[in-house]
Amino acid sequence: MSEQEKVFIFPDPKTKDPDERFVQRIFEIFPGAITWMILLGLPLLAFLQPIWVAVFVIAFDLLWIHKSFYISLYTIAAYKRLRRGISIDWYGLLKDTENIVESIKRREREMKDIKKNLQKHSFFSSEFRKIRNILKDRKFEFSLIKPLSDKQEEVIQHKDIVHIVLFPTATEGAEIIEPAIRAVKESDFPNEQIIIVLATEENEEKEKREEKIRILRKKFKNVFRDFLVTVHKVKDGEMKCKASNATYAAKELCLYLNERDIDYKRVILSNFDCDTVCHKKYFSALTFLYTTDKDRLCHAYQPLPMYNNNIWDTNAIVRIVVFNSTFWHMFKSTRDRMVTFSSHSEPFDTIVKLNFWPVNMISEDSIIYWKGYSYFDGKYTTKIVPLPVSMDAALADTYGKTLVNQYKQLRRWAYGMENLALIMRSNLPNKNISFWKKWLVALELVEGHVLWATAPIILGFMGWLPLWFGGAEFKESVLAHNLPFISGTLMSIAMIGLLIIVSLNFLLLPPKPKEYSRWRYSFFVFQWLLVPFMGPFFAALPAIDAQTRLLLGKYFGSFWVTEKIRKKSISMQ
Repeated sequence: MSEQEKVFIFPDPKTKDPDERFVQRIFEIFPGAITWMILLGLPLLAFLQPIWVAVFVIAFDLLWIHKSFYISLYTIAAYKRLRRGISIDWYGLLKDTENIVESIKRREREMKDIKKNLQKHSFFSSEFRKIRNILKDRKFEFSLIKPLSDKQEEVIQHKDIVHIVLFPTATEGAEIIEPAIRAVKESDFPNEQIIIVLATEENEEKEKREEKIRILRKKFKNVFRDFLVTVHKVKDGEMKCKASNATYAAKELCLYLNERDIDYKRVILSNFDCDTVCHKKYFSALTFLYTTDKDRLCHAYQPLPMYNNNIWDTNAIVRIVVFNSTFWHMFKSTRDRMVTFSSHSEPFDTIVKLNFWPVNMISEDSIIYWKGYSYFDGKYTTKIVPLPVSMDAALADTYGKTLVNQYKQLRRWAYGMENLALIMRSNLPNKNISFWKKWLVALELVEGHVLWATAPIILGFMGWLPLWFGGAEFKESVLAHNLPFISGTLMSIAMIGLLIIVSLNFLLLPPKPKEYSRWRYSFFVFQWLLVPFMGPFFAALPAIDAQTRLLLGKYFGSFWVTEKIRKKSISMQ
């Protein structure tokens, strides 16, 4: 059966079928059961076999050192790719695709001239370094355009592409959404090829919703190809969540595009959080990656998510959480299988074939990737757009409320474990996905979430269990006397990886607002001393909470929207 004829049916997370429900519950229970076996089993084993626990803790510390260095090195590689992505003239590359053969000849001449100019300067001069960096960028750009020399017919002309930028919003005010739309306006891609969709909710207070729409429409009137507004009403069988809102808006877009006879394959949908401020080159880079790839419909497109919009305003614990999230996604961007997260883009044709987002589950950003993975028989991948997009970090009126909001956001992210049951229900019957590939996906997902829930507790507390509960005989052993020293030394070595992360922290910071003194930089250094203390509470606990809810079948009834406030108001006039 061809892809065009393929009728795609994805498992319903709220299925009433007894057999399907049984499989669903098995995979919902499994991660939480493993987590609780570790958390309860290790203390019990410390009574019975303290030597086993001591050896396990040392082995786990060694594993963590390996992971720490491994993740740090790949994060550095991701940072280098990010810096290169920012320096590339993506819109210039798009223009080159209009006549690839002539563009290659022109670029060869330009690089030859740059090399001649480079030879005129001393190796140690600043001008030499400047020209050398320009040459590196031109060589990299050439490496992107050169392979297209005999594939001109496979390249879609960038002038034929329509970008739809979807901003689902629940209760956020215009002051939160305006900078996100303004960033799209100020991008280097033509605004006349961009459609903005403000996807609102009917259950928002009508006056507030209409005022938000009025302000934003007035500010961006006649800026884009179109500015559309949808109002989603939660129907029976739907959850009050971002996914149901996005699905409603996408279905409305189908009618809009059909009326104008616009080919879905020429449309790229960017599903952004409503506070997402994109890099000015994002849509040019996205367009280049999409138009020059013959397998363009088999990819999601993921920028690097950061939380820099209000990073100078929020507190130390939140900063550590969001920086760790950024570094984790930078690391994952170097892996073969990166799952979409938060703000990202997909071909609209693919979104329609996948039958949009599920309307009755929380994790809309990652489940759309797994729907694509199932539809394309394991061949669906995420292409990295090596540019940042920035969202808001948790921030509320009080310090305590900010921490509560951060905890709830982390719990919602950890609730992404709900995907496992649907992934396996969809993949297991699919004979076009190999047996090992199906279970490797499950293993990776379970390992990541179980470590999320248990690693901070194992590293912080479990090493002391044999000493506390091991009895007099164990306490007199050589292993008992050396266990604190061994664990402490290993954790000190692992901290080297943290030093690398701290350095990248400063490289990724946005400029300091004028209202803060230079002393505030010191907070961004000393905040990392909190990591050992906050790990169990702002890493492990939200994950344990989410997994336990799934284990017990105590599901969330709606999507919890992170409160967004700005310390500096933005004029809407």
